[in-house]
Amino acid sequence: MPKKILIKNALIVTMNPALDSFKGDILVSANRIEQIAEHIPANDNLVFNAEGYIVTPGLIQTHIHLCQTLFRNLADDLLLLDWLKEKIWPFEAAHQPDTLRLSAQLGLSELLKSGTTTILDMGTVHHQDVIFEELTKSGIRAFAGKTMMDYGKIPAGLNEKTHHSIDESVRLLKKWDNSANGRIRYAFAPRFAISCSDELLIETGRLAKEHNTLFHTHASENPGELELVKKRFGLRNIEVFDKLGFAKENLCLAHCIWLDENEKQLLKAQEIKVLHCPSSNLKLGSGIAAIPEYLKRGIHVSIGADGAPCNNNLDIFTEMRLAALIQKPANGPKAMPALDVFKLATINGAETLGLKDEVGSIEKGKKADLTFIKLNQVHSIPFDNVYSKLVYSTKADDVEHVMIDGQWIVRDKKVLTIDEKQIFANIEHAVKICTT
Repeated sequence: MPKKILIKNALIVTMNPALDSFKGDILVSANRIEQIAEHIPANDNLVFNAEGYIVTPGLIQTHIHLCQTLFRNLADDLLLLDWLKEKIWPFEAAHQPDTLRLSAQLGLSELLKSGTTTILDMGTVHHQDVIFEELTKSGIRAFAGKTMMDYGKIPAGLNEKTHHSIDESVRLLKKWDNSANGRIRYAFAPRFAISCSDELLIETGRLAKEHNTLFHTHASENPGELELVKKRFGLRNIEVFDKLGFAKENLCLAHCIWLDENEKQLLKAQEIKVLHCPSSNLKLGSGIAAIPEYLKRGIHVSIGADGAPCNNNLDIFTEMRLAALIQKPANGPKAMPALDVFKLATINGAETLGLKDEVGSIEKGKKADLTFIKLNQVHSIPFDNVYSKLVYSTKADDVEHVMIDGQWIVRDKKVLTIDEKQIFANIEHAVKICTT
């Protein structure tokens, strides 16, 4: 039997219900946390000395586009709909399996090295098996699904027949859901209301409920998008979802910036999840979601970087810092305190994904998903409040080790499951394939 791993002398930020933080030890047995205490005897366990590290729950991002990482720095300074039509949709339509694989590897390497251990990814219309293959090999924990698009003015390479889109999604679910010892789950992913037919949206909502999984889409990101929704349906985004019958607790909505009072009430009443993407919203000029108000109302919010081309990195520490700072000019310096923001990236993310009993905090019996952050860096000391340190002054490069499912995935800033040399060697050719 493999030896247990004893992590000693760490500053442990548990994110448990009591929000305990203390210097102590964590005993990992197989893929779970067996014990947490101020002192655990070494016995014959494998000892990892975490002196000088903050150990947090593995960080969680609930809105990512791995298929877009290849297009970083290639789609700047555009509004959402122009950004999609002129750049992103044509690029995505040009993906081949090999370019998609490289895009996924690039994004996963960045995510893992910056401490993200769980993601909700919106994939591609075609070749989605490639994304699942790379998720599996990388060691990350993930929900993912193929993008579904069957309506409107979209490139021919992305426009699907409705029943083909649904059938392919079901095939992927049957193949990949609960794979990799439960580490990989399927999430249905219609892109957004204006690129999906009523039939596709309704049937996807039914399937997500039948298979007890997530319905992942975009909503109310941009005023131009909202006008198109109102023109087609005579309703606003979340009212459309409610009318079509799938505004339920498994509905995960990226952005939710432009909402009216009725929509906010629907979010709360139906337990719909908001996926907040501050960098993306700023870079595309989309606006600032009313996150402090949502939290005060009891609306569930988590956080994500979105895709690399509308953000230009996938760094969760940047997202946390911005999530706090952008609210303060309008709502005062006490808006979005550091603890509330860190919850978005840990226990709130776990609850969004239906994983609150498995990840999101360091507690006995939960999965051993852990992020190791250098304690003493010139840009982040001194500190009194550990949450302030994590949100306001910690950088992605401060992450040195990452454990997922009890396995070391990153050691000494090196991803053990991805060959970065191959990414560097092939990326220029892959970009040319998709963009010329």
